[in-house]
Amino acid sequence: MNMNDVLIFVSLFISLLSIVYSILIARYVMRQDPGTEEMMKISDAVHEGAMAFLKREFITIFFFVIFVIILLFLSLLTKSIKFALATCISYVIGASFSLGSAWFGMKISTRANTRTAQAAKKGFNQALSLAFFGGSVMGIMIVSLGVLGISLLFLIFSNLSKEGTPILKAVEAASILAGFSMGASTVALFARVGGGIYTKAADVGADLVGKVEAGIPEDDPRNPAVIADNVGDNVGDVAGMGADLYESFVGSIISGLIIAGSMGSMEGMLLSIFTPALGIISSILGIFLIKTAKGEPSKALLNSVLFSALFFVIFSFLTVYFLYKGNITNFWPIFSGIFVGVIIGIFTEYYT
Repeated sequence: MNMNDVLIFVSLFISLLSIVYSILIARYVMRQDPGTEEMMKISDAVHEGAMAFLKREFITIFFFVIFVIILLFLSLLTKSIKFALATCISYVIGASFSLGSAWFGMKISTRANTRTAQAAKKGFNQALSLAFFGGSVMGIMIVSLGVLGISLLFLIFSNLSKEGTPILKAVEAASILAGFSMGASTVALFARVGGGIYTKAADVGADLVGKVEAGIPEDDPRNPAVIADNVGDNVGDVAGMGADLYESFVGSIISGLIIAGSMGSMEGMLLSIFTPALGIISSILGIFLIKTAKGEPSKALLNSVLFSALFFVIFSFLTVYFLYKGNITNFWPIFSGIFVGVIIGIFTEYYT
């Protein structure tokens, strides 16, 4: 086994550990007190509605994916049957992982709501920590499945052919992985657009019926449309945004792979896969540092982001230093990206 494969295996190991982490955090959230019977009744209604929407949406996506697979396979036959088949497999896995992360995140987010409300009775820190843990389940699951899928497929497809140099095999594998990104984009299209339409329709309907016609206060559980509104919030802001994030995440990794491959840089291709895995570790470390005092949640969230960014900068520097044998030129683009991202977050928080 060469050093290239070792880094890929480390990325695989990190992604698998992160998935285990998400499952453990999900179990921790589910063990918390769900609150009163009335709270559980409302939560169950929101949960059932959200999962019903996802089920119907997944059925539609399934038929669309079948249609795209046929078109994709026929269009790539001009290159080779092997390449066309591999790209279609990559496409299916990309779409499946996106759907899986959306389903898992939705299942936890709709169960964490009442538990967060109940935890707020004990203190602000408890509520913030539980809400943050509940949200982190989907966030970590998204990036973990992204790194897992890309690392695994890259490892398989780059070692599938016995002909050609390692860099040529890696470039072909990166081209096949474009199908993985396309699968993620397919799910994001339905989840973001379809979920967004449902969210806004439910929101407007609830306000019109409740406040305008019946004179019921906003978000009053006596208005059935409020349940649909909350279902829409979960559908749009959890599943929709999660699928959107997944698409952007895997798209950035695969584009980095393709660009590095076009330059003939094996180190650049490995860096494109390994640094996101380092980002997962940094994010998990930042999550455990979340804590607030004196009712300042935004400061606590910002501190978590800053610590995660600091960890990632350190890990990235060490990776670039050893991968490029002391040359840290490629560290500065990583650093500038993290720096600008943090600054954007600070300015956005300040002005909004």
